[in-house]
Amino acid sequence: MTPTATQAPNQGAPNQGARNQGPARLRVVLVTGLSGGGKLSVLGALEDLGFETMDNPPLEMLADMVGHSERGLAIGVDARTRGFDATRVLETLAALRANPGLRPELVYVCANEATLLRRYTESRRRHPLAPQDRVSVGIAQEQALTGRLRDAADLVVDTSDLPIGAMRRRIEQHFGADTATERLVVTLVSFAYPHGLPPEADLVFDARFLRNPHYDPILRPRTGLDPEVGACIETDPDFAAFLDRVAELVELLLPRFVQEGKKYATIAAGCTGGRHRSVYFVEKLAARLTARPEAHRAAGESGGWRLHVMHRELAREGNATATPRGVTSTGATATGATSTGRAASRRVGDGTDADVVSSDWATDDRLGAWPLPAQAQEA
Repeated sequence: MTPTATQAPNQGAPNQGARNQGPARLRVVLVTGLSGGGKLSVLGALEDLGFETMDNPPLEMLADMVGHSERGLAIGVDARTRGFDATRVLETLAALRANPGLRPELVYVCANEATLLRRYTESRRRHPLAPQDRVSVGIAQEQALTGRLRDAADLVVDTSDLPIGAMRRRIEQHFGADTATERLVVTLVSFAYPHGLPPEADLVFDARFLRNPHYDPILRPRTGLDPEVGACIETDPDFAAFLDRVAELVELLLPRFVQEGKKYATIAAGCTGGRHRSVYFVEKLAARLTARPEAHRAAGESGGWRLHVMHRELAREGNATATPRGVTSTGATATGATSTGRAASRRVGDGTDADVVSSDWATDDRLGAWPLPAQAQEA
């Protein structure tokens, strides 16, 4: 989101596709959500990316702030904001979008009720909407107050089970220097059904019918990133057809998402443990999508979409048992992961990062692990 005819400093040098699209627009990110959800941490991550940040200015000041900003602007807006009202926020967002020099987006940061209650208990803070009542009452009031904003958000960040390092990488994927061009950001996520569906998922595919390596004692401790596990899964007579048909559906939908101006799409695949079948399936789907010429032709020279991969349950474990594989498109590179709990990532398709395993809960030395006391102070 950026006004003016020049590339904002934090956006990085535009590529040829970006030049063909005309002057860059000033990025304006409105960050809202639930108190205790992690909004301040998201603003901090945006500040580290070069955005000018401000938390809870009066809504009537937004137009003036945008008019005087020369770089990307990230603004926190929530129940503490003077004159806060979901309708006013949406009207302000609509006015910003009417300005051809701006690229505004709305980010909604939240967590489930159990996580919010735990964070408030640990921080010993009162909920700003219920200072004399139970925290659960304040949470319910704020959910009702901001529900329309969640529905209208370009990006929903649920931090319930999201390590701080993974959250920061997700923000960087969506708002880092290489996102200056306005391509669709596609995230492929593997997950375990017992831990719940990814709340941001647009499409969900069930891989639980495939042959399960869990029942092989040799393969059980390994993951879908290991070739032996992949070979086992591929012996299922329906695996190839399943992959082909899902890929065909996704390849049909993504160009239409681009045409409709959709900014983010999350495609999830789940299995029972989230370590074998769904991981391997996501890896194969990523390889298929990055190999398709349409991925680079759908929106001109800059490409139709940017692809990221994340394996949710492996991220929760904080370790990997194999080097990530499966991306075979031209120019893709891979970075190995060890079992030390550090993050592993690789370049996918056009060179963007794909998280394979996120760091553990305490590897971000600057921000620490969830929850931060500041998160429960957000109102």
